[in-house]
Amino acid sequence: MSTILAAAEHAAGATSEEHAGAEAHRSETPFFIAGAILVAFAVLISVVGYKKPDFPGSAGAARGVMALSIALVVAATFSIVYVSA
Repeated sequence: MSTILAAAEHAAGATSEEHAGAEAHRSETPFFIAGAILVAFAVLISVVGYKKPDFPGSAGAARGVMALSIALVVAATFSIVYVSA
């Protein structure tokens, strides 16, 4: 991806020196927070699932756990895209 962006900048006539100072660095904190929450959730679900074989107890609870899992993965994914853009 970076090769494509560098080629596009070169084709536009811009040099790397022109963009070196203008490039803003975004904080990686949102990714680390979202990633840490996702890891903690995964460990918690693993421990609870190991101790309670019937976890989650109902179909609604299973859907809720799956929805929360998906939301946490999406949050971590979007946070890394935000940081890298």
